[in-house]
Amino acid sequence: MNLRNNAVRLADTMRGVETMSRFALAVLALASGVYTYLGVRGLLDGSASFVFFAAIIYSAAVSVAIYAFWTFMLRFVPLVVSGFQRIALFAIMAVGCAMIIAMSSWLNAAALAGSAALEQHMAVTLEGYAEDLDRAHANALSAQSLLPDVLRASDRFERLALNERESGALTGTQGSGSVVQLLTQMSAQMDELAASITGSRGEVQELFDQGSARLATMRELVSTPGNIGPRSDQFSAEAVQLTAVVAALEQTGVAPSVKRAAADLSAGFIAPVADGGTADLVSRQDQVMETVRASVAAQSAALTAAADEILAQAPAEQRRFVPLSNAEAVIHYWSDFIPSWAGAISIDLLPVVLVLVLMVVNDAMRRDAEAMDEAESVTAAEMIRALALYRQINAEEASPAPTTSTEPIVVEDPPAVDTPAVPASSSADAVDGTVTPIDAAQRKRNDGPVRP
Repeated sequence: MNLRNNAVRLADTMRGVETMSRFALAVLALASGVYTYLGVRGLLDGSASFVFFAAIIYSAAVSVAIYAFWTFMLRFVPLVVSGFQRIALFAIMAVGCAMIIAMSSWLNAAALAGSAALEQHMAVTLEGYAEDLDRAHANALSAQSLLPDVLRASDRFERLALNERESGALTGTQGSGSVVQLLTQMSAQMDELAASITGSRGEVQELFDQGSARLATMRELVSTPGNIGPRSDQFSAEAVQLTAVVAALEQTGVAPSVKRAAADLSAGFIAPVADGGTADLVSRQDQVMETVRASVAAQSAALTAAADEILAQAPAEQRRFVPLSNAEAVIHYWSDFIPSWAGAISIDLLPVVLVLVLMVVNDAMRRDAEAMDEAESVTAAEMIRALALYRQINAEEASPAPTTSTEPIVVEDPPAVDTPAVPASSSADAVDGTVTPIDAAQRKRNDGPVRP
């Protein structure tokens, strides 16, 4: 009886929650349709009325499809007991879930996290632009590292010229001559090169300040609350301006100019004619000028090698900001929005849990019904019909069989037994054998008992 009561309670409970299941399924389908509308609206182009009606029709179709699909699953999956058929239904349910995710869940995720995904896209792009600006600024300033070497060489030539003029430290004869003229010339060339390097510093700083201002504006656009569409458009315009600043910084670097100037020091070296009054002084001047030539060649090679190292550095990447829609941004940065994806998919696939619950409950009801004895499954109507049939059989056995013999029948008196009084009509019917039979055998099992 406990098994029967448990099966009955499960059946009653299933009937009780059926309305709730339908209501929950309708609410989930409606919620999915609403978020699908919000997601698909950002993907359509055209007039406002066209976008509105197209999104409404698509979201309504999604809601109806989800409700119909899960209604079929809730109805049929719990009733199927064959292993192969149940596996086939599970495969069909998996295909349906994949189709629901394809037509609805990713749009739900776009509606839930589209703005945040676009902000993430702008933030990532902003980090890239900041790295490009820093690299371009570093490349432009890298030529400034050559300035100390150039100034040192200029001072050395200038000191040698001064020493030669005042004390004749190189030729042994003081005064201004061809050697002093050559050393002064080389010092002037080094000063010009240093001036070009120093002059680029101001331009580089100005461009870097412009780029920093663009980056500040872009950071405000990323973090400022409000509609993401206008902010994305303004961010794109700022990105274009920043790209131009980065390109200008790359062109402002003076390393190529320093390399050319350093090569000219050696290739374009022009030594003046020795102007000594004696042959010995002329010879000494030629020797000093040859030494200066070798020194200039060594300085030129050093500056050229340093410039080559600067030019070998990787240039700043020419980055381009690519605007994305809400759905594209959510798909591109899906790993950053896993909770939003989980919520969007759960709205569409939550009825899977209801299907599994109903399947388990129906299996439990079937097992309980198979475990019950036959006597425990007899209804009251069936018991009443069985009792009526039992009385009919007893009445037929008690009635006397008809005979054609003319001999009198001697009936012995039965022992005295207290019996209840029988009505005359009943006795007459028993004697005459005219008892009305109960037609219980011809009644169906599900018919109710015969009412007098």
